[in-house]
Amino acid sequence: MNDFSQYRGLSSEEAEKRLKIYGKNELSISQKNCPLRKFLKVLKEPMFLLLLITAALYFFLGKPQDGGTMLIFVGGMITIDSIQEWKTDRTLSALRELSAPQIPVIRDEKEQKISSCDLVPGDRMLLFEGDKIPADGRILECSDFMTDESTLTGETEAISKVPFLENNFSEFYFRRDSCYAGTLVTRGSAAVFVERTGRFTEYGKIGTAISQAPEKPTPLQSQTAKLIKSCAILTMGLFVLVTLLTFWNLSDFSLRERLTESLLSGITLSMAMIPEEFPVVLTVFLSMGAWRLAKKHALVRKLSSVETLGAVSVLCVDKTGTLTKNEMKVTTLWPVNINQSYLAEIMGLGCETPPYDPMEKAMLRFCREQNILVDPFSRGELLAEYSLTDHLKIMGHVWKRNGHIEIALKGSPEQMLKLCQPSQTTLEAARKKYEALSKSGLRVIAAAIQILEESELVPKTILECRPQFAGLIGLCDPPRESIKQDIENCRSAGIRVLMITGDSPLTACAIAQEVGIQSTNHAITGAMLDQMNEAQLLEVVKTSSVFARTIPSHKMRIIEALRKNGEVVAMTGDGVNDAPALKYADIGISMGKKGNQVSREAADLILMDDRFSTIVETIHDGRRIYENIRKAVSYIFTIHIPIALSAIFMPVLRILPDSLFLLPVHIMLLELLIDPTCSLVLERMPAQPNLMKQFPRKRESSLLSHHLLGKSFLQGFILFLVSFGSYVFYLNHLHENAAFARSIGLCILMAANFFLVLLSAFDRGWTFKEMGTFLRDRVIQFSALGTLLLILLMLNSPLCTFLKLSPLPISQFFVCIFLAAISVFWYEPIKHLSH
Repeated sequence: MNDFSQYRGLSSEEAEKRLKIYGKNELSISQKNCPLRKFLKVLKEPMFLLLLITAALYFFLGKPQDGGTMLIFVGGMITIDSIQEWKTDRTLSALRELSAPQIPVIRDEKEQKISSCDLVPGDRMLLFEGDKIPADGRILECSDFMTDESTLTGETEAISKVPFLENNFSEFYFRRDSCYAGTLVTRGSAAVFVERTGRFTEYGKIGTAISQAPEKPTPLQSQTAKLIKSCAILTMGLFVLVTLLTFWNLSDFSLRERLTESLLSGITLSMAMIPEEFPVVLTVFLSMGAWRLAKKHALVRKLSSVETLGAVSVLCVDKTGTLTKNEMKVTTLWPVNINQSYLAEIMGLGCETPPYDPMEKAMLRFCREQNILVDPFSRGELLAEYSLTDHLKIMGHVWKRNGHIEIALKGSPEQMLKLCQPSQTTLEAARKKYEALSKSGLRVIAAAIQILEESELVPKTILECRPQFAGLIGLCDPPRESIKQDIENCRSAGIRVLMITGDSPLTACAIAQEVGIQSTNHAITGAMLDQMNEAQLLEVVKTSSVFARTIPSHKMRIIEALRKNGEVVAMTGDGVNDAPALKYADIGISMGKKGNQVSREAADLILMDDRFSTIVETIHDGRRIYENIRKAVSYIFTIHIPIALSAIFMPVLRILPDSLFLLPVHIMLLELLIDPTCSLVLERMPAQPNLMKQFPRKRESSLLSHHLLGKSFLQGFILFLVSFGSYVFYLNHLHENAAFARSIGLCILMAANFFLVLLSAFDRGWTFKEMGTFLRDRVIQFSALGTLLLILLMLNSPLCTFLKLSPLPISQFFVCIFLAAISVFWYEPIKHLSH
């Protein structure tokens, strides 16, 4: 240990100064979204380009009043869209801050956790097993510290690290006394002096391009992009048809008027046909859904996982800390040919110091309570370690103490008995005790000891040791209080719960029976999985619910088999070795408390409270979000159909330009209602009471199903017949002026829009039964009041003239409301009967 190792870090004031000098610990400087950039982004949307072209045509026709009105509405819609995007960005930014990696540092002479992006050169950071190293630095002091530097060097073998020495020469570029950003801590702990951060690290020199990689669209975004593309192709064809029909109908007009009026008709149709709300709906619903989940201690790292949550059909969980409380306690010591105190001492000598694993923490706590190994010097000098491996399942430490060398081992009872080879009597007694402890739900660990003279050579591997079997230790980790009900809720929702654990089959089955996962005494072990081919495994995962003595590669095979069977799999994990399985699962779930940084970065969802109940709640919320997106999509389709059909039928019926039902400005008015309705109303709809009594949707099911499109078209067509039919009736049969007929039809459409929200919000049961609860929501009240005020402002104010509308008598207004209700709620009995 040198003087440099005694460095105690920065003060908060000095850290602030250095942060201003060196900047954030990020690969690239993030560009702030300035209002102008957002404005230009919105302006490039097809809808707004069409609106600007329409305004230009009005000015070209010598109608500056109409052109100016269009530009005012364009500004209003851009403002609304920009506000929505700003709110979404703010939500996503808050989520990113919540999910930012935290790193312990020494500042102001005390340990505290800060965001890794706030690290500065000169910080003393503390690293532990499972951490992803956030900056380059010199190692001040370390304990059994090893890192995986394959991201920089390509070498997969872990590197053993040593403390920094001023005169320590290294012929290699990457030094053993330093650690580097982007690499992983595979074992041990270290205190590190931060030298370089952000773009100046070794990883930053090669990793800037990685940070600038574009995000892949989610499946729903891809589906809606294809739909919008299909609508755009159809719109182009209909644009040409409507433009030509209008041009043909206006044979008595001048060429200039025929061209401009024809183009206006085609643009009106185009504005009606493009459902540009879809991307907005998806982004707002997913981001707000993620924010609501964060309030329930479930942090979403990838928006795509929000839409997948509702489809989860299999939930693979670990036992310790997920099904159980993760409050391990030593309850039983069963020594063989020694006393209990010596068995406890062997157990303590076999643990890491400081301990990382909850089981080792429980063992050392028991030792302290029994006044065993309380003094650090009583352990002696640590000479070597035997690391725990997935296959051997035994670890140990070699100590020089009391004038001789002691090798303390602990691990799997099955493997330990093979290694120790005790007498037949001891072997049978140990197996019988092991079975009894396991059946009672205890986690059982075996301990062994080997004494060597100081002159003897220490075995290089555990397999070369010849230890004496010392006994068994039983640890209790009781199930969580609500776990049985949570698993029953999963079963009611059609979700299978699988336990995948490293524990013994007996312990796994005992806990499984206690929490209600299964009622048999059968578990599939890792050894059995190794003997199975792919076809056998595909069959086994259909019926088996408990997998014991597994390693990470087994988890991968189980998940792969489940997915091949068509299941949507969620997987929990907390260790470095769990990261591949978390990545491979449809939803990777990491533990926020006991999980390490590597597993958290590999996961789609982080449980901040490590509770199984939170997983169930997130699945419930995932289903709610998906259902609300489906309702919004149905609503958008339905309300666009009467607008589009009106634009198509007006030239077919040879209606003159001055008498058209919907002008571009009226479509904009309707869009002003549609966007906020989706974003504010349907997104916040509560879940149906029986949502978790339904089976999850299939992996291959599409949001935009044929049934949904058929239902939406039928509803929209009836709404078209009522609104457009009323317009034509007043225009022709009652010989009213076009402005009055237009006001009638538009009033019906705008009122029907609100009624359609009610119908879409409650797609099961009677809408009128639920409407009382619905209307008590302030946002819903605001939406209803906004719709009413917009209609009144549009029809009974000076805006009437600008909008080419006419005031409606109160009697006609109520007739419109009645017709709007009929045009929407005719579907109510059909909806009720279909469910």
